Amino acid sequence: MAGTGLVGGEVAVDTLPYFDQGHEAPGVWEAAVVLVEEKTHRYQPTNDYLSYLIALDYSAFETNIMRNESERLAARQPIELLSMKWYELPVPSLGQKNDITAWQECVNNSMVHLEHQAVRIENLELMSQHGCDAWKVYSENLVHMIEHAQKELQKLRKHIQDLNWQQKNMQLKAGSKLREMESNWVSLVSTNYDIERTIVQLENEVFHMKQQHGEVNKENIRQDF
Repeated sequence: MAGTGLVGGEVAVDTLPYFDQGHEAPGVWEAAVVLVEEKTHRYQPTNDYLSYLIALDYSAFETNIMRNESERLAARQPIELLSMKWYELPVPSLGQKNDITAWQECVNNSMVHLEHQAVRIENLELMSQHGCDAWKVYSENLVHMIEHAQKELQKLRKHIQDLNWQQKNMQLKAGSKLREMESNWVSLVSTNYDIERTIVQLENEVFHMKQQHGEVNKENIRQDF
């Protein structure tokens, strides 16, 4: 927490969480909430504190199909049914039953479908031969990526832990120093109080001695007369 009444962007720490005690005392939580709200209203960032981070590209792995599907969901449109038109083999219409060109187009269309199915069969055969090895390579790459990410995560966690330990050590040293200074302050205040009380006693004794000395002088003067 930072104290108020500061100039020039300075920050005065007025709490040491690792050293302070009595957090469960009545009223402490409410006081902390008030300080947090005060800090929130007072804090005005002068620049973008996230500017050093790389801008995220949310569409880096987005395909056209994914983009279209996201737009469909955003527009609340129903999903399109699976079209079977590609698998249809239409015949010439009644008016083209005797048209050789129309029949030739139908034959060409059926040959295209047959070639497409042949290519799919070849792809399946290739996948049956090399799919396992390709999947193993892909899995190994995923494992390496996971291991690298875990190492980076461990580094970050260790860095955070080191920072926490550093803050804890600094706060414990500062707390011990503050407690020592507080003890010295109490000792000095007590000594000053004892000195002031002794001075008052001495002043009273001097006053009484002056009074007694004055009465003796008066008595001596009476006796002389």
